[in-house]
Amino acid sequence: MRRSALALSLFALTAFALPAQAQQMTDPGFQPTVARPAYAAAAPVVVIDGAHNNFHTVDGRYAPFAALLRADGHEVRGGTARFDAGGLDGVDVLVIANAGAVHEDPAPPTFTESEGAALEAWVRNGGKLLLIADHAPFGTAAADLAARFGVGMGVGYAFTTDGRELTTRLTYGREALGDHPILTGRSPDERVEAVVAFTGQSLSGPDGATVLLPLPSGAREAPDLPTLQALGERLARSRESEAALAELSRPALAAQGLAFSHGEGRVVVLGEAGMLSAQLVRFDDGRPDLRFGMNAAPGNAQFGLNIMHWLTGLLP
Repeated sequence: MRRSALALSLFALTAFALPAQAQQMTDPGFQPTVARPAYAAAAPVVVIDGAHNNFHTVDGRYAPFAALLRADGHEVRGGTARFDAGGLDGVDVLVIANAGAVHEDPAPPTFTESEGAALEAWVRNGGKLLLIADHAPFGTAAADLAARFGVGMGVGYAFTTDGRELTTRLTYGREALGDHPILTGRSPDERVEAVVAFTGQSLSGPDGATVLLPLPSGAREAPDLPTLQALGERLARSRESEAALAELSRPALAAQGLAFSHGEGRVVVLGEAGMLSAQLVRFDDGRPDLRFGMNAAPGNAQFGLNIMHWLTGLLP
C-alpha cells in the first residue's frame, strides 16, 4: 500500500492522528429514517454514557446513533452520573462508547472498582448493556470493565493483510454473518447483509457468547498507531512480510462483535465505535470528504437497530 493510501485510511481511525488540515466531525447530511419503528409508546430508555470522558457522546459523535434510535421510537438521553451514584437509575439500556478519551497509550482504567461492581450487578439483575471500545487507547481504558463480563480485549489496532498491503477497514459480508437474531432481525427486510468496521480492536468472549462479527483467519493486531503505520510502510516496500508481521503485530482475537446473556441481563460488546456513528473527515486542501460509519455502510444502521431490539427483548 502506498504511504499516502495508508495515511488516508488512518485519518478515519482516530482524531488523535489527524493532520492539522483535517477535521473529524459528525456528518451533517446524515438523516436516519426507520420504515417500521419498533416503539410507538412505552419506549425503552436508552442512556448513552457521557460521564467517563467519552469520545462518543449523545450530542457529539454518537448524535447520529441517537437520532437513529429516536427514529425507531426509543427515548435517548445522555448519561452524566457515575454508575455507583445514580447513573443506572431508570435506565433500560446503557450504551458506553469509547470511554477514557485521553492522550495516553496505554490509557489508565476509566471505571472505578465500585462502578464496575455496580454495573455488573445491574446487568446480572436484568440490565442491558452495549459496551463499545475501539482501537488503542480505548481498549485499555475499558479492559477491566469488560473482564467483569468475561470479555477479553486485544487493545490494539486490528487489521488484515495479503502480505503486501494491510487494511483496517473490515467488511463482514453475509457469508461471514451467522443466524443470531441480531443478524436476522424481525423479518427478512431486517436481515443484516453486511457490516463494515472502520478499524478497531479484537475481542474474545465468555463461554456461550455468540460471535456476531468474526475476524477472518489470519487477522492480526498492532499495539498502537505508530506501529501500525510502520508495519504498513514495511509491507509496502519489503518482501519479508512474515518477519515484519511477527515483529510488529500479534494474532488478533476472534471477533469484533459479541452477544451473550449475563445473569438475567443481556450484553453486546463491539470492538469498533465508528460503525454506529456517521462521521466525516473534512480536509482544508480541497480533497473530498472521507465518510465512515452508517453514512458509508448502510447495513450498519440495521445492525445497530437489531442490537437494540435484541437487548430490549423484541428479538429472542
